[in-house]
Amino acid sequence: MKPGIHPEYRPVVFRDKVGGLAFLTRSTATDTRTTEWEDGNTYPVIDVETSSASHPFYTGNARVLDTAGRVDRFNRRYGRTTNKAGAAN
Repeated sequence: MKPGIHPEYRPVVFRDKVGGLAFLTRSTATDTRTTEWEDGNTYPVIDVETSSASHPFYTGNARVLDTAGRVDRFNRRYGRTTNKAGAAN
């Protein structure tokens, strides 16, 4: 690799505040905020919106959307009818 053109690859804590999960890994991501990790060292911390601890797919709290009702409402609004196979005419 050419020296001086790549970002520093260092330990970083990624934290999901909603799910209460934090893990230490290596990354080029950077932030001015820091946190003290379990080993007593201080690392930059990156807050994420979702992780496996808070994502509905992984937690089993997935919501089922009423897509059939939405399709019917769309078809009624724009004057479309559906045939027996379910395709819009």
